[in-house]
Amino acid sequence: MKVFISYSHKDEAALRRLHTHLAVLRRDGRIEDWFDREILAGGEIDAKIAERLESSRIFLLLVSPDFLASDYCVEREMKRALERHCSGAARVVPIIVEPCDWASTPLHDLKALPRDGKPISEWTNENNAYLDVVNELRRILQAEETPRVAEQAEATIRQGPFRSGVRRYRVKRDFDEIDRSDFREAAFAIIRDYFKSAVAEIDAIEDLRGRFVSLSAASFTCTIVNRAREHGTAHITVHGRRDNMGFGDISYSFTENAPANTANGMFMIEADEYELFLSSMMGFGQHEKRLTPEAAAERLWEDFLQQAGVSSD
Repeated sequence: MKVFISYSHKDEAALRRLHTHLAVLRRDGRIEDWFDREILAGGEIDAKIAERLESSRIFLLLVSPDFLASDYCVEREMKRALERHCSGAARVVPIIVEPCDWASTPLHDLKALPRDGKPISEWTNENNAYLDVVNELRRILQAEETPRVAEQAEATIRQGPFRSGVRRYRVKRDFDEIDRSDFREAAFAIIRDYFKSAVAEIDAIEDLRGRFVSLSAASFTCTIVNRAREHGTAHITVHGRRDNMGFGDISYSFTENAPANTANGMFMIEADEYELFLSSMMGFGQHEKRLTPEAAAERLWEDFLQQAGVSSD
């Protein structure tokens, strides 16, 4: 997705740092970020900028006193970006680099980054501020890309199986204990890896700490500390079970290093005539069927975050 970065040349250090933090998104092919330093010698500057202003889907504005003082940034780039934002053709994301009077501009109606619009220069570790920007940008990309995937799927359905060249078949089958065991191990590995990655993200955010500890090949424990809250510490222990002993195929407890014979909730492996899937059993008899391992990992992570007074929204 094309991303236009608008900035004052006096904030070039901030531009370079943001460009560095966007490296993973570029490498994964999620974004194609552009700023005026990309114009080659001899290029027509105004024409190139105008072209990118019309073709970009996301605008990142590096807002600072120098940005607001620049007539070109505000009257040319920001103005056109906001016009396309209001029409629904693009999205504008203000990134507050330094304290400034941005709330008195048309940007005051937009959600500013980093978190709560706190200027990057005021973060103890500026890398955490840029990471917060990147994480939010990932959410924006997901929201922008999902409708396009749905449109492509709808187009494929309209074309029909013969014209699209793709047909999907479901085959009925029976699942034996080896199938279930393999599914259990794979599901546990997906949940474990999800938590390990998510805890690493948490640990990079200001006021939050996270720790992941592998206890064995089939169990792990995590801790989150929310330093902004008096009772903001949460623990979880997850066990993958070969013999569920009434505790499901994958069980979890909201305590540190919890033994395998205790559980606050569990996931059971179930099957229909076509596939294996997980169903969840949580406190107070809450039951949810037909979860993929990825969906189970996401639901369990959200429950864990709530224990520490944290939300991913």
